[in-house]
Amino acid sequence: MFEIIFLVVLSGYFIQSVLFVIGAAKRFPKIKEEDLPSATVIVAARNEEENILNCLESLEHLEYPEGKLEIIIVDDKSTDSTGKIIDDFIAGKEKFKKIVTKKEIGMLKGKTNALANAIDIAEGEIILTTDADCKVHPSWAKTVASYYQKDIGAVNGFTTQNASNGFSGMQAIDFIYLLTVASGTINLKKPISCIGNNMSYRKQAYEEVGGYENLPFSVTEDFNLLFSIYKLGKYKIILPLDSNTLITSKPCTNFKDLYHQKKRWSVGGLGVPFRGYIVMAWGFLTNLGILLTPLFFSPVWLYLAVFKIAIDFFVLYPVHKQLGISRNLKYFLYFQIYYTLYVIAIPFVLAAGRKVKWKGREY
Repeated sequence: MFEIIFLVVLSGYFIQSVLFVIGAAKRFPKIKEEDLPSATVIVAARNEEENILNCLESLEHLEYPEGKLEIIIVDDKSTDSTGKIIDDFIAGKEKFKKIVTKKEIGMLKGKTNALANAIDIAEGEIILTTDADCKVHPSWAKTVASYYQKDIGAVNGFTTQNASNGFSGMQAIDFIYLLTVASGTINLKKPISCIGNNMSYRKQAYEEVGGYENLPFSVTEDFNLLFSIYKLGKYKIILPLDSNTLITSKPCTNFKDLYHQKKRWSVGGLGVPFRGYIVMAWGFLTNLGILLTPLFFSPVWLYLAVFKIAIDFFVLYPVHKQLGISRNLKYFLYFQIYYTLYVIAIPFVLAAGRKVKWKGREY
């Protein structure tokens, strides 16, 4: 009886996994380099003295047509040496501009307010955002902007993490798995998630939704904005699988930070459309089946558990290969254990409370 229930659940999990892969594999036309729109890269940084220099160095090497790219770094009221590091680095570099968050736009808080301050003065037709702990590919901005056909309102990209051991490796694979789900659903015109450290959108579309100040507050401001642009009904949004748009970020260094990150994402995820809850429910039930394997152990159950693991590898392998990071799959089993446990734990964590701690602030 329980084997039949697990088989039904697993069948649904397999079907949605196939859809994710189909969506992520979609290809999109590009415009010529000479037709690239003007662009503004924005990084909001708060107390990032350990990370900001590497980010700035990678941004300095961005390839883009002369005179069409500006980079705005927002010092979001840092209390460490972040501001000085930015000042020292950008001195004499014309395409860089630094601002310090001063005015509060509407009821905005934290990073969302910092981004809104920068967008307010941005001159680019396209806004690209990444984070202070990220390193961008030299072709990142140019490749992202090349997808802006006239009907495109937002283009997102994949982010991985530096993987050097099981702990960082499982996080890196988790990023790619979640973004494969995001890519699959976005490219099939049913978005349920995205990531703000590799995101772009037309400034015109941003203004048409009224900017961040016109949106309900969320600790995952990225998807809040993306979904609002999608709901306008006049723009396409895409998340192409393109190695030239890949960004690398730093993983959490301990379980405490990882817990707070996952909780923040989960609280933000409560605002997803109903289809997002279906995807999460199927993931929860499938991973619950894996967790119950020792309790209902039988040859059939074991085969089903192995099939579930094979499904996840089937989703992950082509994406890692396309992005040129197949080496990270050596941490696949670490990811499986981590993914199974946190998917089961998230509903209980949210039931216990929804306060979020982030960058020294509480929401």
